[in-house]
Amino acid sequence: MFNFENISLSFSHSHWYFFLFLVLLAGYSFYVYHYTIPKILPARKIFLSVLRATALALILFLFFEPVLTLAKKNIIEPVNLIFMDNSRSIQINDGLNREITEKEFILGLKQNNLENNSKLYTFGSKISPLNYDSLQKLNFNEGSTNISQIFSSINTSKNNIASIVLVSDGVITDGIDPSNMATKLGIPIYTIGLGDTTARNDVWIKNVLANDIIYSGTQTSISVTVSNTGFANKNIIATLFEDGNQVDKQNILLSGEGVQNVNFAYTPKTGGEKKLTVTLSESKGEFTYANNKKIFYVNVLSNKVKILILSGSPSVDLSFIRNSLLSDTNLSVNSYVQISSNQFLEKNFTQKEIDSANILFLIGFPARNTPEELFRKIITEITQNDKPFLIDISSGVDFRRLQDLHSELGFSYNNINSDYLEVQPDISSGEDNNPLLQNNSTNIIQAWDNLPPVYQPNIDFISKPESEILARIKVNNVPINKPLILLRRLGNKKSISILAKDIWRWKLGTAPKNLDLFDRFILSSVKWLNAKDKNKLVTIKTSKKIYSLGENVDFTAQVYDQTFNPISDADVKVGINGGSNYSQLILNSIGNGIYTGSFQTNIAGDYKYSGEAILDGKKIGNDNGNFNLGEVDIEMINPRMNYDFLNLLSNNSGGKFYYNKNYNGIYQNLKLIEKNSSKVKIETREIYLWSDSWLLIAAIILFGMEWFYRKRWGML
Repeated sequence: MFNFENISLSFSHSHWYFFLFLVLLAGYSFYVYHYTIPKILPARKIFLSVLRATALALILFLFFEPVLTLAKKNIIEPVNLIFMDNSRSIQINDGLNREITEKEFILGLKQNNLENNSKLYTFGSKISPLNYDSLQKLNFNEGSTNISQIFSSINTSKNNIASIVLVSDGVITDGIDPSNMATKLGIPIYTIGLGDTTARNDVWIKNVLANDIIYSGTQTSISVTVSNTGFANKNIIATLFEDGNQVDKQNILLSGEGVQNVNFAYTPKTGGEKKLTVTLSESKGEFTYANNKKIFYVNVLSNKVKILILSGSPSVDLSFIRNSLLSDTNLSVNSYVQISSNQFLEKNFTQKEIDSANILFLIGFPARNTPEELFRKIITEITQNDKPFLIDISSGVDFRRLQDLHSELGFSYNNINSDYLEVQPDISSGEDNNPLLQNNSTNIIQAWDNLPPVYQPNIDFISKPESEILARIKVNNVPINKPLILLRRLGNKKSISILAKDIWRWKLGTAPKNLDLFDRFILSSVKWLNAKDKNKLVTIKTSKKIYSLGENVDFTAQVYDQTFNPISDADVKVGINGGSNYSQLILNSIGNGIYTGSFQTNIAGDYKYSGEAILDGKKIGNDNGNFNLGEVDIEMINPRMNYDFLNLLSNNSGGKFYYNKNYNGIYQNLKLIEKNSSKVKIETREIYLWSDSWLLIAAIILFGMEWFYRKRWGML
């Protein structure tokens, strides 16, 4: 009935109770109208009895919470998914007419009446549906080959997929190897391999290996694997470039074994992301020169972290902290120490020292007579440029002037006076693994507990909610809930606060025991402040670093507020600069703080981008990066068909591999699979009748009708 396989009604209680109460309610309804005042005709008695019995039955029906279950049988017709390689590698001229093979295969689908149950797609950098009557869209112009996206999309498909057909050269230039993903689908995969497997005479860069972490000023080795076929004992030149500038060059005698490693010495001079290029000189007779060049990017870390110490006056704290910093050769330490209102120990200090510093150390800073221009510059660096800092409340700090930096401090304070308390650090239990507290003592926490006292201003210091209290104070071994050392991390801003003076005592107090507590704490603070957090308020990235000409450069941005809640209504703009060409791209919000956009150009070269997010006229943050477009056509690097991949894909899935134009048998296989792949799907739907308001409305209407006719016929 109505194509339903099964219709059933169930109750929350036994249906026998339902029928029992139904009979009782029906008997009660007819009993009520057995004697009436005044007497009415028998037909009217029956009519009123039926109205009341039906209304009561509906209410009883709802009390038993009925559920109507409908089971419908659907036959899902099978479908064959056909994926045609639309990347530029199909244009490689190896004498096998790859383009013609693809189009002839599609015509064969129509001739064998497979088009109705076969869905046709193109793939390359993206997957697109293809109509059998629109083969002009198969233009072989996509700049990369991503096969993994095919199986990712199939994973979420609700179709009854009988088979998958992949027509391609099998050379993956983007994404991951999808072999495992494809096997897990349990769907037979038929592959038609395009291209030649014969090794042509060629010289190419097979692989490049570089260290994950490279430091500026430190020599590292770049290892390049060079392969050749048919060019044994020939001399070529291999060259390494950094951002277009030659770094190293070597003459190579090509190996008779066909593969060899070449090592380049590379010493980056500055930090940042570097574009490295390896080239091989061209030899006459090579099948292609597209694979004689390899571009890759490395991140170079600055070998020395620049520390700038600003002090309101000379002090012992300043000397001890400076000496601890100088003990690490990877730190570059400068200082600017005030000795009077307009005099400093350092004569040649310039504003560039502030601009170039990675971390600021504020020791007893600002003082009462610190120049306003200098203090304003420091406030700007911290508030607008998110420069991390450590502040030590040492002698001479002016708390009233420090209020100008209040929004960036990890603490607030009240009741300023000139008295001091003699305090010791009190470390909470369970902090043994905190990296800032580590030392060479067998009992890390006890080493801190036994430090000599320092002097804290007798001020009401209050930790801000976003701050972490690393150490509280204790006075005469009595713990007091007041902060001594604070860590603050809010968005891109980081700071450490030491709320005491004369912390040099910690160094002397540990010296006889050879504890490294003081030095280790200062150096660990530098590492914590300098560490780049993974979470930024604004991140803007491209989908990859190297694109072929004609490919879309896809941008993705993520925007968060200071508490890392996503912002979905910001204005995100990206400026893209490629030599003399400049473009601006506005990214579109897709919700949850994510923004996307695409950039396309036909001009090859290196591109730099810089973007920012703005909300209500206020800048939230910015990010930048670079990419390369079209300098190397990755689709032309490997001219050979990847037989091993295509054959493995077919064999592991229960399909079959076909070579070039020898694919006629595939049509019969597709028909056979299609015939045996119909699926019957039972769709079950449950309707909770007890929550249906219409049944209750019907009962009310029936009671209303009963009351209306009783009154009309003059009944009590």
